[in-house]
Amino acid sequence: MDLALSPHHAAFAREVQGFLLSHRREWPGPRATRAQVLAWQARLISAGYAARTIPREYGGFGAAPDILESRLIAESFIATGAPGPLAGQGISMLVPTLLEVGTEDQKRTWIGPTLRGEIIWCQGYSEPGSGSDLASLTTRAHEDGDDFVINGQKIWTSTAHLADMMFCLVRTEPDAPKHDGISYLIFSMATPGIEVRPLRTMTGQAEFNEVFFTDVRVPKNQIVGGRGQGWRVANTTLRHERGMLGDPNAAEARLSAIMALMREETVGGQRVIDNPLMRERLMRLQGEVLTMKFNGLRLLTQSLKGESPGLAGLIVKLQGCELNHQLAALAIDALGELGVLYEDSTHLRAGGVWQHRYMFDLGLIIGGGTAQIQKNIIGERGLGLPREPRPLAG
Repeated sequence: MDLALSPHHAAFAREVQGFLLSHRREWPGPRATRAQVLAWQARLISAGYAARTIPREYGGFGAAPDILESRLIAESFIATGAPGPLAGQGISMLVPTLLEVGTEDQKRTWIGPTLRGEIIWCQGYSEPGSGSDLASLTTRAHEDGDDFVINGQKIWTSTAHLADMMFCLVRTEPDAPKHDGISYLIFSMATPGIEVRPLRTMTGQAEFNEVFFTDVRVPKNQIVGGRGQGWRVANTTLRHERGMLGDPNAAEARLSAIMALMREETVGGQRVIDNPLMRERLMRLQGEVLTMKFNGLRLLTQSLKGESPGLAGLIVKLQGCELNHQLAALAIDALGELGVLYEDSTHLRAGGVWQHRYMFDLGLIIGGGTAQIQKNIIGERGLGLPREPRPLAG
């Protein structure tokens, strides 16, 4: 098997790395302003290294899909250390949903500004009594003239305190079976009647929020996929969310940063990477990152061929979130006694990023579908095992 790059792809890899290095002065750092971040995103889109295959009429670069080019772009960011394109709920979850099921007007209205980072989105899915059983949600919307009027509550709403817009599941057909009575609405977070209350986590920050709706009016034309079709649309979004949380490029970049950390940090005068136990842990995790990377290539191939990902797609979220937490744990251990520091200590490495990731990633093993739910999905849908017994009523 010849694994060498073709002349075209070898030249393409040099082109991407050359571009990134030649624009090093434009790289937004940890303290970059919003304007600097958006300028970098615009630069990447215009060069075709972000939103590469999204049609130009919707704000993307408009290139034909090429699996190897996509991989080479990702590897170039990792190799150069350049900050990658913007991601998040709008770009990684809503945009592909609209491309699949949105109207032409919705695509032209929302995709471009979202890709450019001009609009921040949040996701209104989970409720206090509807987490793992999302279809049991009770936030309701009734018709009133040309509007839906929403009343209810959402919880664990990431970035709601920063968001401009929300894509939200509400029950519009109260008499329909629970999976059939849901609609998927998009609306401004500045709409009267919306209250956001931050929820502080063990990271010391409030990445999640409660959101309350009191007579929130949303025009009927801001529905995606049709009335009562929200469950189908929601599952499209959830599929892309699982892909975002199990991004192999992010895991590979994290692994590269840990390798650099282990080469720099010392314990008892010895580099951490020269410690055989720590090096073995690193190699085991490197193997898992590689399996994640190759599974990602498999999924990309199947997507381009229009094939169902099957079991390969079901494992992404579970593997990604657990692996990212294990990587952060390795970094914490590599820091030795400095790994237990947090917040404002003068001895923190990299501003405490590894400590924050370790705690935040533990939450992501629960968020977006708990590990236990993901294992049930893999067993029942992927492996054809019997369904988990349901508890007896009463």
